[in-house]
Amino acid sequence: MKRYSTTRAKIDKAGFRVYATTYYPEIPIENGDKFIYSKFGDRIDLLAHKFYGDVTLWWVIAKANGIRGKAALEPGTELRIPSDITGILDRFHQVNRIS
Repeated sequence: MKRYSTTRAKIDKAGFRVYATTYYPEIPIENGDKFIYSKFGDRIDLLAHKFYGDVTLWWVIAKANGIRGKAALEPGTELRIPSDITGILDRFHQVNRIS
């Protein structure tokens, strides 16, 4: 999956392609969520691959844990791994008007 595949694009007045803002839905705590502690070398993209089978879903873990601007994690950081990935992706598509 390409990085901007779910981001709308348009051409601005100068003829350049510009991308719309991507909005991420709130991710409420669910009963099936997992809680883990990060280990040395963990990154949110690698955790997304481990739990969801898709590195591009890194933003789910980041949004659920309030992580901004970093991929590497400090060892011992408690993380919530949301369980309802289908519902989260449905809300993502609704918020960004993606069919």
